[in-house]
Amino acid sequence: MSKVHFINRQSKLKSVLAEQDLDGMLVTNLTNIRYLSGFTGSAATLLILPEKQYFISDGRYMEQSRQQIKGFERIINNDPHLKTIQNEKLIPDGLNLAFEADFVNVTQFGDMDEFFPEVDWEPTSRMVEEIAAIKDESEIELIREAVKITDQTFSEIIPLLKIGATERQIANVIRNKYYEYGDGEGFETIVAGGPNSALPHARPSDRQFKSGDFVVIDMGALFAGYCADMTRTILIGEATDKHREIYAIVKEAQQAGCAAIKAGVHCKIPDEATRNVITEKGYGDYFNHGTGHGIGLEVHTMPRLSQISEDTLLENYVVTVEPGIYLPDWNGVRIEDDVIVKQDGCEILNQSTKELLILK
Repeated sequence: MSKVHFINRQSKLKSVLAEQDLDGMLVTNLTNIRYLSGFTGSAATLLILPEKQYFISDGRYMEQSRQQIKGFERIINNDPHLKTIQNEKLIPDGLNLAFEADFVNVTQFGDMDEFFPEVDWEPTSRMVEEIAAIKDESEIELIREAVKITDQTFSEIIPLLKIGATERQIANVIRNKYYEYGDGEGFETIVAGGPNSALPHARPSDRQFKSGDFVVIDMGALFAGYCADMTRTILIGEATDKHREIYAIVKEAQQAGCAAIKAGVHCKIPDEATRNVITEKGYGDYFNHGTGHGIGLEVHTMPRLSQISEDTLLENYVVTVEPGIYLPDWNGVRIEDDVIVKQDGCEILNQSTKELLILK
């Protein structure tokens, strides 16, 4: 990703800060640090001031930061980051600086207040995240590639989904393919068969697949830091009327959710679209999570598509649409796509079929 992309992000943040009469910002969340500077390491702080901006880390990242950091003056030493800022006298007295209240604990804030008594620290929430939610072209292309790897991996595991295979075996194959085609998994893969498929966040076990199992596979490749997140549900063995009924309802709900997405729509609307389909069919009590969420450098970002969301969809958000029905002690079904929000609708990125696959 070019330096221009990072400079644009930094400029957008400075504009937001200026609109709120803030002189700068202390950024401590590593995902936001990566988004603004390009740094992929595990320890850093960004200090953004009216005239200058600094990247602060330790000796482990001397060379890595030299290669990755864009738009920031680097300071590398082994002192605590706040101590470095104090010792270097980087912050002039009297500034009004933002900090990420969602990621600063009480002890850290106490240190900030003690080290910089002349600074007016202003707590903020989701300031960088709201900028990052609107993807630029380079980010969208990286997400497309992550989705492409996910689709390819799904197609390659289909022959392995048979009676006697275990959840853990399939999850391991998926993980290995992600490293073959990309940079690993964006989150821990879910492979859940039979009663386990009725657990929305089941973890792969040594349970063997049996005839009559729905198998929920929630999977997402990682590519250049960006996540995909797709769910498909397949059936092993013979399909009963109940299997076909539940699957058809979830598929209809998922299509309704996608159809409700476009720029300017409140995030409650796609959730209502999916939930109404499932509720009208008598299974509303068994859809027990939100309809979707944003994806990017993390698999769960803003916005949230749910009954309690306060967000509105904007153009070039990339979000998931993932309704499900989970019947305890029987089976569950979830279908999920990644979509790009457009002015007049959405673009569904995933190409894997959403028809019911019945494998014997």
